Amino acid sequence: MKRIISAVLVAWTLCVSLASAQDLAGSPIQTLLQEHRALIEKASRKTIQPAIDALGESGLPQAQVVLEKWQDKELWQRESDGLFFFAEKVDSTTWRLIDIDTGAPVGEVDKGEIDQLKPNSGVRSLIGATLVQFQLLDPDPAKRIEALDAIQRDPEESHLAALAGSIEKEPDPEIRTRKERLVRLLTISWSESEEDRIAAIESFKGDLGVDTRAALNPLVATIREVAEGEIPQGVNLAARLRPGSEALPAAEAYALLVGNGLAPERIDADARLAALQQNIVEGRVGGVPLAQLDTEEARDRAYAALAEAGVVPPTALQADVDAALAAHVFYDRYAEPNAVITEAANETLSSINTQVGLNQALDLGLDALSLASIYFLAAIGLAVTFGVMGVINMAHGEFIMMGAYTGYVVQQLIPDYTISILVALPMAFAVTFAAGVALERLVIRWLYNRPLETLLATFGISIALQQLAKNIFGTQARPLTSPGWLDGALVLNDVVSISYIRIAIFVLALIFLFLFLFIMNRTRIGLEVRAVTQNPRMAASMGINPDRINMLTFGLGSGIAGIAGVAIGLYAKVTSELGADYIVQSFMTVVVGGVGNIWGTLLGATMIGFLQKGIEWLNPSNTLAAQTYMIIFIIIFIQFRPRGIIALKGRAAGD
Repeated sequence: MKRIISAVLVAWTLCVSLASAQDLAGSPIQTLLQEHRALIEKASRKTIQPAIDALGESGLPQAQVVLEKWQDKELWQRESDGLFFFAEKVDSTTWRLIDIDTGAPVGEVDKGEIDQLKPNSGVRSLIGATLVQFQLLDPDPAKRIEALDAIQRDPEESHLAALAGSIEKEPDPEIRTRKERLVRLLTISWSESEEDRIAAIESFKGDLGVDTRAALNPLVATIREVAEGEIPQGVNLAARLRPGSEALPAAEAYALLVGNGLAPERIDADARLAALQQNIVEGRVGGVPLAQLDTEEARDRAYAALAEAGVVPPTALQADVDAALAAHVFYDRYAEPNAVITEAANETLSSINTQVGLNQALDLGLDALSLASIYFLAAIGLAVTFGVMGVINMAHGEFIMMGAYTGYVVQQLIPDYTISILVALPMAFAVTFAAGVALERLVIRWLYNRPLETLLATFGISIALQQLAKNIFGTQARPLTSPGWLDGALVLNDVVSISYIRIAIFVLALIFLFLFLFIMNRTRIGLEVRAVTQNPRMAASMGINPDRINMLTFGLGSGIAGIAGVAIGLYAKVTSELGADYIVQSFMTVVVGGVGNIWGTLLGATMIGFLQKGIEWLNPSNTLAAQTYMIIFIIIFIQFRPRGIIALKGRAAGD
């Protein structure tokens, strides 16, 4: 009875196993794999593509997972029936099989009963190319963008069809536009249709994208070659070269012959001279007297004799070199064999280069405008004091430095960078305003109408203030950190960009321009300042106190310098020498623009900013030269316009 029951149980187990195997074999994904079983078992890059394409085009939801597992070497095959599974290791000898259709465990087997599929790198590459189509249609936009980024970093010919096929099903307009652009880029390199390639190339005329130039440049890349007699037929010729010209020096041309096995190698002049010196025998070399070795021909003859005797290795003589060069033709050919394609690529690149040049000019203009706004902020305070009071304040740069250090101290007390900057601006104005008033009351007021003594006194004070800053803050540069919303840059395209900090400084310069104009034209203090500027004696007779106006004006100019210091410190290193870096440009700005005139200062700053950037563009490797040339230009300019662009009438003009 027991034997009968055992037999029944075994039979029932076998039936269940067979039914389970039949169920697994009947799933659509398993059926598809079984149809291509022979190709999968002997996976080869040359033969596997039909199996991969069948999975990719099947439309089955499990196809992507199967391809991913196969690529990662996590697809297994059971030896008994050839069915495919995923597998998990249970212990050293046992593995759990997982149904590729449902993802459910279907039993445990000994490791010897299953085989791991291990596709080589070539097969994995083909699988990866097919997986792209799934990633490009993933419901998650982030994954679709990630797939586009991957294609853009490392494009392949196989990506073109998958990318083109995903466009119609793309719901996001921005991602769709990017896909269309990538399709055109891949079409340039890998489309089999000449018309499609030309259309794609021409569609990028004037495009400033770096990826566009990366796709077009290989089409116009050239290979230098040499041929005997005539250039071979069918070559996409870029240029015919003449040996000895600037494009192809004779030595380079002969080296090309040697490299192609068309001429014997020639030793260089130093090696030949050393060989001749080592073989001097009784005043002769190779039978040629030393006294006659003063020409190339004689040295060649002597070396040829030594080579014939086997003393030195043979080399080509100059006559041989000339003959070899004359017998061959040198040329550059395009790597792209299709001349129509290279012509279209050259035309598109020409239009792109034109746009790049225009945008580089715009970028240079924005840089110059940014530099001009910095110089304007640094010089506006000096324009006030110099124009109204006629005082040459060499310590003006140190007020800029004091403002920057004030901003640094405020940031140590207020860690929120946005709030600290908003607090630092009025604080810097207050500190430097007080310092300017103190300087005017203690020193400047006793030196009016004595410009040389004023210059020496303020120069000495500037040195003292620098040393005081070193004693307090040390010689190490201190950070003045900008708020997070000023990080980064405004990018207009791949050529033109400007940092947000510079934009903020430009806006700050405009604010101070309009604020200064308002104070000077719409307030009583501005009226009094203008009166003292035009005629201090007449202003005094009208009840205006010139002494008080001078004090407030000097304090105002110093306070503005302090605010400029905070702005400059956001992108420049804050050290005790910060102000010294801007004092020369500040004086040049004021003198060129016209002493005491705010519009002149604005024009002067603009002129100097554009001039400096222009010189730096012409000579980018030497910024010191730009400073030198700029000073020379200013000296020449002053000879023809001694009162600046906008001349001021009044005390500052020498009336």
